[in-house]
Amino acid sequence: MLDPSTIFDNSDPFEDPLTDEVLQAVEAQLGLRLPRAYVDLARRHNGGWLARDAHPAPSRTSWAEDHVGVVSLAAIGRTASYSLCGTRGNAFWVAEWGYPDIGVYIAQCPSAGHDMIALDYRSPGEPTVVHVDQDWDYQITAIATDFESFVRGLVDESEYAVGDVPPG
Repeated sequence: MLDPSTIFDNSDPFEDPLTDEVLQAVEAQLGLRLPRAYVDLARRHNGGWLARDAHPAPSRTSWAEDHVGVVSLAAIGRTASYSLCGTRGNAFWVAEWGYPDIGVYIAQCPSAGHDMIALDYRSPGEPTVVHVDQDWDYQITAIATDFESFVRGLVDESEYAVGDVPPG
């Protein structure tokens, strides 16, 4: 089980702990079943700013040679702006920014919307976690086999060379 105290910084969650009623409503609106590890985490700490801000990537992205920046995890809900069904949730990224409709956009990157982290439901079974890069024609790069692996793979960006981040 994922430990929220090692995943999030010391700020408050984006929404109250997830309830069964909210989960049912969100999954119905999305038309998808969310990964159990994500649901379990949201029952204890529902979205928020991450304590570790990078994840390894298998190839170059617009952010760096070997990783992506990640700043927050969306709440499972609809009241916070950065919740899956909030004003800056999944539908916003697909409808307003033109992100491909491949699943659910779950994490913000530090690029202010120019790249995102998503659960990719295009294949059967547990969704993979992908980086979608708007700056590179919405290039999709798999970065983790599942949600739990993604969260466990988060590291502090200071582990990467300072020169990795391209100039803004």
